[in-house]
Amino acid sequence: MAFGLLYDYLMGQCIDAYQYFGAHFTEQKIDKKNVPGVVFRLYAPMADDVSVIGEWNFWDVGAHKMHKVDDCGVWEIFIPGLQNYQSYKFHFRNARGHYVDKIDPFAFYAEEAPGTCSRLFDNRNFAWHDDPWLKSRTRNFDKPMSIYEMHIGSWYGRAADGHRRSYEEIADELVPYLKGMGFTHIEMMPITQYPFDGSWGYQGTGFFAVDSRYGNPFQLMSLIDRLHQAGIGVILDFAPVHFATDEWGLSKYDGTCLYEYDNEWRVSPWGSYQFDLGKDPVRSFLMSAMNYFLDYFHFDGIRVDAVSNIIYYNGDCSIGENSGAIEFIKRLNGKLHIAHDSIMMIAEDSTAYSGTTRPTEYGGLGFDYKWDLGWMNDTLKYYSKDPIYKKYEHNKLTFSMAYFYSDNFMLPLSHDEVVHGKGTIINKLWGDYDNKFALLRNLYAYQFGHPGKKLNFMGNELASFDEWNEQKSCPWELKAYPKHDSVTRCMKDLNFIYQHERPMYFEEHNPVHFRWLIVDNAEQSIFAFQRQVDDEILVFVYNMTPNYYEYYEIPLFEAGKYEEIFNSDKDVYGGWNQYNGLPLDSYPVDDWEKPHRICIKLGSFAACFFRRVKPEPAKKAKK
Repeated sequence: MAFGLLYDYLMGQCIDAYQYFGAHFTEQKIDKKNVPGVVFRLYAPMADDVSVIGEWNFWDVGAHKMHKVDDCGVWEIFIPGLQNYQSYKFHFRNARGHYVDKIDPFAFYAEEAPGTCSRLFDNRNFAWHDDPWLKSRTRNFDKPMSIYEMHIGSWYGRAADGHRRSYEEIADELVPYLKGMGFTHIEMMPITQYPFDGSWGYQGTGFFAVDSRYGNPFQLMSLIDRLHQAGIGVILDFAPVHFATDEWGLSKYDGTCLYEYDNEWRVSPWGSYQFDLGKDPVRSFLMSAMNYFLDYFHFDGIRVDAVSNIIYYNGDCSIGENSGAIEFIKRLNGKLHIAHDSIMMIAEDSTAYSGTTRPTEYGGLGFDYKWDLGWMNDTLKYYSKDPIYKKYEHNKLTFSMAYFYSDNFMLPLSHDEVVHGKGTIINKLWGDYDNKFALLRNLYAYQFGHPGKKLNFMGNELASFDEWNEQKSCPWELKAYPKHDSVTRCMKDLNFIYQHERPMYFEEHNPVHFRWLIVDNAEQSIFAFQRQVDDEILVFVYNMTPNYYEYYEIPLFEAGKYEEIFNSDKDVYGGWNQYNGLPLDSYPVDDWEKPHRICIKLGSFAACFFRRVKPEPAKKAKK
């Protein structure tokens, strides 16, 4: 088995290298007795005179010399009597003749920064309780999916005594909160080991090591287990493009550029080092890392960061496609989907590359979903405009549906939009205090009404005016203020309406289910569209200006009685209560395309949803 796995690793075909490399608790026969200990295996082709140094041997470079078990560069040793959490590194002479101390690239745990050592951890035999979830799990193509993106360390902040809350501790508040808010999934920002808090995990050092800031692997498993038992899926944000430059990490690991490029592409636009995704062992390393979290931790999907920097060198399409990296991503998606047919692969891709979510057998990259960053940018620019000028930007809200069916899109309002001086979501919007809140409710209603899966960063539901800071908690104190708490109520109701109404999620990537009702009214900046599945019809109306209409005609394709199921202007959401009461009857007009109308009250900056009431079945006459 070891030979076959090693061969696959070197050929870039391995997704379970963590079962061989790294530090594994096991038993070996010594003097005819089974002796417990740890077997260490290291891939370092150009290393020589390799030792394991650790706290058990007082960092003695001569105490535990590793032996070379393969000419390809695999080193191994079994050391009896070791314990969980003991710190260690590999000490060896590199290709340049220098002795260095390096982390274990496959370590399952690590010291908390500023410590730099790998740590032993026996990750076997966790008791899971989520079999019902795993057996019923799907990729959610025809299901509602509202994702709560979060940074583990700053969601609820530190405990009263100043310590960082562990994965287990945060579960006590997180699970009921998500369930009560109606979110279907969370997306964790990277929780692989990283040294610098300000990188948020996107510049890692240990790609198999759970971030020790918040606990050990079993504690993370416990959090995921509890989320699954509550019916909430968990997605991991993973950064396979680049890694931290710290000399004790992966940088020039064995004295050569074992993991990174050895040319002008070595340094990324972020100042980190870029993985050379054309090297087969690097492909196996990263595919195995992602599979490890799917396999051992039961994650339900992977969000792959910075796909544009995989498709193109440095994300620049003018330089040309990176064919080696594209092959890596196709191989990754193909192999992980074979191993776990119900997990989701999600691309954070800002390019117009054709076929990001097309299956690999049809020439695509094989992702299940792609972030629609074009929708996000156009939408936020439109909502920031003075209403007087919105008529000149009308296409910003209609353009997304022109390309929507080219990929399986997800609509993100993510952490990237609330940092680095960009302002929070509510800060970006036009107007005074009241208008900003009205537009924010309208925006969230637009996100939920528009086809595509939903993603919101933590704090979006609080309408925070302060940008996210990884060192601070979400501003939960805002819920004491009615305006802010009403936005939370608004997002909660949108989540539950989304889950309840089939036209809002079923076959949403099939164009037959979407039709514009009002698409070209730039002068008034009013939009309306219909979403329909079988005989279930929803109508969505958006007023993008402060103008109020006592009577506004909405054209319809089908006659019937329409009841209002959501209005962003209701007082429970902080609005002015200009909503429609009883169900509205349609009436015929002389229009061959849309021969029916309803007349609605349309509040300032209001968004409203209407559901056609199904006619009661005719009663049979009594004999």
